[in-house]
Amino acid sequence: MRSRWFALVCLFAAVQGSVWAADPPTFRAGAAVSNITPELGGEIIGGFAPFPSTHIHDELQARCLVLDDGTSKLALVVCDLLGLHRTVSVRARELIAAETGIPPENVLISGTHTHSATSAIGGPVRQYSSDLELTDYQKFVVRRVADGVRRAVNNLRPAEIAFGRVDVPEHVHIRRWFLKEGKMPPNPFGKIDKVKMNPGAGNPDLVEPAGEPDPTVSFMALREPGGRMISVYSAYSLHYVGGVNGGDVSADYFGSYCEALARLLAKGGEDPPFVAIMANGTSGDANNINFRNPQPRKEPYQQMRHVAEDLAAKVQGALEKVTWQPEAKLGARYRELDLDWRKIPEDLLAWARETESKSLPIPGGGANLPLAYAGRVQRLAQANPETKAPVQVLRVGDICIGTTPTETFAETGIEFRKRSPFPNSFMVELAHGYYGYMPTPRHFALGGYETWPGTNNLEPEASVKMMNALLEMAAELKP
Repeated sequence: MRSRWFALVCLFAAVQGSVWAADPPTFRAGAAVSNITPELGGEIIGGFAPFPSTHIHDELQARCLVLDDGTSKLALVVCDLLGLHRTVSVRARELIAAETGIPPENVLISGTHTHSATSAIGGPVRQYSSDLELTDYQKFVVRRVADGVRRAVNNLRPAEIAFGRVDVPEHVHIRRWFLKEGKMPPNPFGKIDKVKMNPGAGNPDLVEPAGEPDPTVSFMALREPGGRMISVYSAYSLHYVGGVNGGDVSADYFGSYCEALARLLAKGGEDPPFVAIMANGTSGDANNINFRNPQPRKEPYQQMRHVAEDLAAKVQGALEKVTWQPEAKLGARYRELDLDWRKIPEDLLAWARETESKSLPIPGGGANLPLAYAGRVQRLAQANPETKAPVQVLRVGDICIGTTPTETFAETGIEFRKRSPFPNSFMVELAHGYYGYMPTPRHFALGGYETWPGTNNLEPEASVKMMNALLEMAAELKP
């Protein structure tokens, strides 16, 4: 009898010991790429006069990363698009939740802002509504984004994580400049701004830039424990580079960087393959043009590749100095803010109607800026009252990513990095929607392209309200 009880006690102790000694949940990561290249003939956007695409120089992709801490999952998706409408993000995240179980608020979807892609934003009228019926191409993007996340989930495997950053100031320059007294041309509304966007490389009337760019590449790296790389998620505050051939579709330097980093970090033939990802940081007032010291004109794609390969090499160098961690606690917060659309005063509406009634087409084509803004002003004045402006914060261990749905100024990204309660913080713009430029209140007083109604669509305090919301959400996630 005693031997039977002794055996039962030993069995109970063994079972309890195995429970108490169970390994903690394993941190995992998986990545995948999903092709979102449009068919030829779709209109390439990014300028005032869209034109049809005639060639695919390089494929557009939705680059997807999924993280799993054993309790929660996050998905991060970067699309080679100028931007995407809020409804595209909403529908994609609904599909992802239904097919993978990842909650919509745990999914980050952003656009790179390549100017050589067709539109996932919607037409000029549709962009001032927070909800819309999707076009065929938008539906295609939704499906491919959800597929990419699902494939990244399929590729989940044990992982280590590291954070790094490296400053690369030589490629980012402020594009808003003060000019000499009396040299500022009138804006489309017949007024004189205090600063000019893209004043011309080598312009003798330059005084000084109206801000400072953000030179930092922030990145989050994932690898198999002690082994090969899984993915590197990066963000750099460079608007885009450009320099494509005519009607080419291209992912710009964002795609070229991903290819260059893969050549440096992956041996080739891995299954599943390494996935590099480049998001747009906060680049609303910065670009690749050195206005003080102009560079010689380059062949198509030459400058784009130069920037991409230099960034990839510097990130590779920074990766050699990072500290790898075996786990990272995950978390997310998501809000849709009740901001106001930009208010259009009655005198500006009167100007818009008069301009439309008097304007004639420009001989030989070209952009008639007053006429273009007359249309934008009237459409913005009739915007649906609800903005539903989405902002989001993701926590990955001691890394914090904040997002905006706008073309956000560099100083906003720098401010978030300084004020976030997490030591390793950075921002990603054009996430979950496209709401135009978001200057800070200081820049509204200066005027310029990014502050014009129809380029800027939200109230002047939008950057302050978004920053407050991001910092509140970051504080909620801080352990």
